[in-house]
Amino acid sequence: MAKRDYYEVLEVNRNASDTEIKKAYRRLAIKYHPDKNPGDKQAEEKFKELTEAYAVLSDAQRRATYDQFGHAGMNSGGFSSGGFDFGGSPFEDIFGDIFGDIFSGGARRGARGHRGDDLRYNLTISFEDAAFGAEKNLQLPRKQACDSCSGSGARKGTEAQTCNTCRGAGQVRFQQGFFTMTRPCPDCRGEGTIIADPCPDCRGTGLVRKKRNLSLKIPAGVETDSRLKLSGEGEAGSHGGPPGDLYVVIRVEDHPIFEREGQDVICEVPISFVQAALGCEIEVPTLEGKVSLKVPAGTQSGKIFKLTGKGIISLQGYGRGDQLVILRIEVPTRLDARQRELLEEFAAVSGEDIHPLGKGFFDKVKELFG
Repeated sequence: MAKRDYYEVLEVNRNASDTEIKKAYRRLAIKYHPDKNPGDKQAEEKFKELTEAYAVLSDAQRRATYDQFGHAGMNSGGFSSGGFDFGGSPFEDIFGDIFGDIFSGGARRGARGHRGDDLRYNLTISFEDAAFGAEKNLQLPRKQACDSCSGSGARKGTEAQTCNTCRGAGQVRFQQGFFTMTRPCPDCRGEGTIIADPCPDCRGTGLVRKKRNLSLKIPAGVETDSRLKLSGEGEAGSHGGPPGDLYVVIRVEDHPIFEREGQDVICEVPISFVQAALGCEIEVPTLEGKVSLKVPAGTQSGKIFKLTGKGIISLQGYGRGDQLVILRIEVPTRLDARQRELLEEFAAVSGEDIHPLGKGFFDKVKELFG
């Protein structure tokens, strides 16, 4: 009987992704697994057919060969489907990947180091530190290798013993239908070793919580929600595994004078209506100190002046924004008798020619409403 096309067996199209192939195999393999169909020879054959198809299509090189040459390419490529030898074969990896959570509790052969957890640290900095960069000292608690036992978990002068049940493999084999499956060793819980005399400082875990001082360089240009990654500064790994990473999340404090918009700094500066009318020279605050700004006569409220290069440095390290100075004209709220007299005299002799914006506005009103 001719073999069925592997894509047809897994019920996927030829352009299916690796994820789609894996999901299809898992769904069908669970359906036809011998343990769910005891004594059903047809289900057993379907299961073998599914596993053979997945072994080919889940491997990029084999799949490419199969797509080009079909089943003939499999016979010449050293892959044989006649019989199932699970000792070190590709099928063992397939079953560990697909059915690990179902039949073996997710265990792997032998004790393996586990990567430490990542940590998050929320850091509040000033507006100026965000603009120019800074260096901060952090103190954070985290799990580190126990000094007393050097991370082994065993009391000083002793060491962990190889588990007699699994002989250090961390797994024990058992028969499941016609398959030999594995599960975590119940005595060592999958570690492969047993600590008979645990370290009193870490209670056999090999890890203790300590405070660590770190120096953090904050680059110029960061803003709220910027994340800085410090590789290897997270929790320590277990059983020789690598440490996790530390992520510092920035929050920039509000400034009493400045606001930020991208790389630009915005500053509103009040001036009197006399200064605006006659023109003047004022001092304007910037992130680097005060600078002089000439205000021409007749300046209107809301006028924006640009101070080139007085903004925020780019986080990428090139270019710098500007400072935008917005002038706000203040109207006096309290007048004495003499001031009021002078303003009334000013209003009487000024006419409309000195108020070009107002004249233009009311001309438009007349055009609209007659």
